[in-house]
Amino acid sequence: MSYKQMTGNIISATKVEPAGKVVNSAASGVWNLQDQYDYRRGDNWPSTDNGAPSGLIAGVGNNNSYTNVIEFIVIATTGDSADFGDRTVATQRLSGFGSSTRGMFNGGQGSANLDTIDFVTIASTGNATDFGNMSAGAQLGAGLSNNVRGVMALGYISDDSDTIDYVTIANTGNSTDFGNLSVARPYLTSCASTTRGLFAGGYSQTAEALNVIEYITIGSTGNTTDFGNLSTTFYSQSACASNTRGVFAGGYANPSIIEYVTIANTGNTTDFGDLNVANVRMASVGSNVRAVFAGGNSSATMEYITIATTGNGSDFGDLSAVTKYGAGCSGSHGGIAA
Repeated sequence: MSYKQMTGNIISATKVEPAGKVVNSAASGVWNLQDQYDYRRGDNWPSTDNGAPSGLIAGVGNNNSYTNVIEFIVIATTGDSADFGDRTVATQRLSGFGSSTRGMFNGGQGSANLDTIDFVTIASTGNATDFGNMSAGAQLGAGLSNNVRGVMALGYISDDSDTIDYVTIANTGNSTDFGNLSVARPYLTSCASTTRGLFAGGYSQTAEALNVIEYITIGSTGNTTDFGNLSTTFYSQSACASNTRGVFAGGYANPSIIEYVTIANTGNTTDFGDLNVANVRMASVGSNVRAVFAGGNSSATMEYITIATTGNGSDFGDLSAVTKYGAGCSGSHGGIAA
């Protein structure tokens, strides 16, 4: 009997190396045990423990109302979002961040400014669980994280705030004071590498729209340090990052623009390209490869870029409803070591 007859002409004798350890990274062909063991030992063998990198978007359907809806996408593919579960509270104007295992959503505007922090397990759909509380009820803030800490600029409390809080993502509990922004403001955006977090833009009642970018070292505490400037004054932008690049998209006063910085180096932004649809108030989720910008001003659309290159946005799919001031997180962003 020939080899093809034994295998039903389905299994190839030529092994195909997996693209990574996630469950959908195929390792087809015939493998000997030693080769497979070497891949497993290097943590590069597909496993059911490693789902495809997912991005979660909370606040879906909050165009002019409060919502507790969380939806998800698979970042490496394209397509419409699917239902993930619900937050413990209904809000808009919230912030988010995540580790490799947990996605977290913070504060927002409900019947009042809320101090709620809740979390989900990214690998499995389901409703959020209470984590703890921020130091104050706040909206229009910005969150960033590495795989250990989540850091949030609170945004607007009863006035513009310069407060930055942090939590240890693996442990539930209330947030702790981290330091302060250089200018008290809401409507800012943020992203991070494994070591540095960036806060950019925003709208201060005293200074109006800002072009400032400032940074923190996530593993320490303290006030922000000047990083450089955006190309113009911006607020209601969105941001994502790989391990090396931070990318900023849309926002007032140039809703078409995408620009980037190298996170390890201070300096001003460089042009990246343009959004497919000019937009503001978008949620954002990303992996170390892709950034996806979701929803926005009267929009349910999503578009994506490849972070390591430059170029314009491409259509990704749609959220289930028009969503502005939502928040995103993922388990595979630039603050998590590849």
